[in-house]
Amino acid sequence: MSRILYLRVSTADQSVEAQRAAFGDRFDKEFSDHGVSGAIPASKRPGFSDLLNYIREGDTLCVYAVDRLGRDALDVQATVRNLLERGVTVEVHGLGQISRGVGELILAVLAQVADMERNRIRERTEAGRSAARASLAATGRTHRGKVSLGRPMAADAAAVKAWRTAHDASIAATAAEFKLSTATIKRYCAG
Repeated sequence: MSRILYLRVSTADQSVEAQRAAFGDRFDKEFSDHGVSGAIPASKRPGFSDLLNYIREGDTLCVYAVDRLGRDALDVQATVRNLLERGVTVEVHGLGQISRGVGELILAVLAQVADMERNRIRERTEAGRSAARASLAATGRTHRGKVSLGRPMAADAAAVKAWRTAHDASIAATAAEFKLSTATIKRYCAG
């Protein structure tokens, strides 16, 4: 009977340390997914898939939040039901152990709330992008004052391309000259 911890963060620059710290160091095994979107079904995430292959009857799976168990309310419920049927105890930080019956009902409600919040975030994000696109078209700047919707340019692409052509330089030499990555130089000089 092992205590197993599963951690997930959506972007590579996030850390699982806060999730780990919430539980402490009392685990026999740990699985994690870094930079894996919550929109991916739990069973399709590399770390969670490995966890499903490892976990056995009598084990306890600990997760920081309900949304770590699936991409939406249905996926969360199916994942938990699968684990419970396999004889695995599921423990959610702040909720405790999820059991059959009332525990599944509470989990279903919480999963639905998490799903609703994820949809609200998606709607707010799209509204912000729409406002930025409209402002960019009207003024040449986004509603937050940026000159593009994407990542800010590290250098003037036209100047980089012109320098490379004038000096008949390689991608690597151009990257060194402008202190940029070769991928950035390739992107600037394409077309």
